[in-house]
Amino acid sequence: MLLDAEESQLLLVDYQPRMLKALHQGEEALARAVLLAEVAQILGVPAWGTEQNPEGLGAMTPELQPLLQATFPKMAFDATQSDLVQALRPPARPQRTGGNARSLPKHLQKSQQPEAPGRNVIVLAGCEAHICLLQTALGLLEQEFDVWVVTDACASRRERDRDAAFDRLAGNGIELVTSEMVIYEWLADADHPDFRTILQRVK
Repeated sequence: MLLDAEESQLLLVDYQPRMLKALHQGEEALARAVLLAEVAQILGVPAWGTEQNPEGLGAMTPELQPLLQATFPKMAFDATQSDLVQALRPPARPQRTGGNARSLPKHLQKSQQPEAPGRNVIVLAGCEAHICLLQTALGLLEQEFDVWVVTDACASRRERDRDAAFDRLAGNGIELVTSEMVIYEWLADADHPDFRTILQRVK
């Protein structure tokens, strides 16, 4: 199973400068997150962010702010406890029926207009891997999203905590990938019109 850009959304959790300074390989994780967000913007993949306790920890890092459609402040470690889910899953269109449709069998009462395709695949990265990232990933699973965690764009204060988070995520059926896996699967083909533009950023 490969990622598809048309089915994906990118979610970046709590890349806040005050926090990043304390993290093991925090700068590298941020660089990978910025790369993912830039590629998402080029390919039309919606990108969102969260901020943990922004009054205490500050806002999302300036490198990411212009690349995100919206950023959701939160106090809960699990970002699905914020308004995030409504953005990830827009409300379904009401079905329209006409005439004496109530007398028709249920399968014939469906709207004549096809539903807009959903983007149920969440490509997720963030800080700290074993706290907010982990709890958000598991929360998204509970909300029936398909979750892929980008390991090289995640960080924790201690490497052991980060690695334990990855073990637990994998044990819950979440796909663990790297930023380049995501990018090349979104592209799918060297003939993609944005391939050369994106390749310059990857290198």
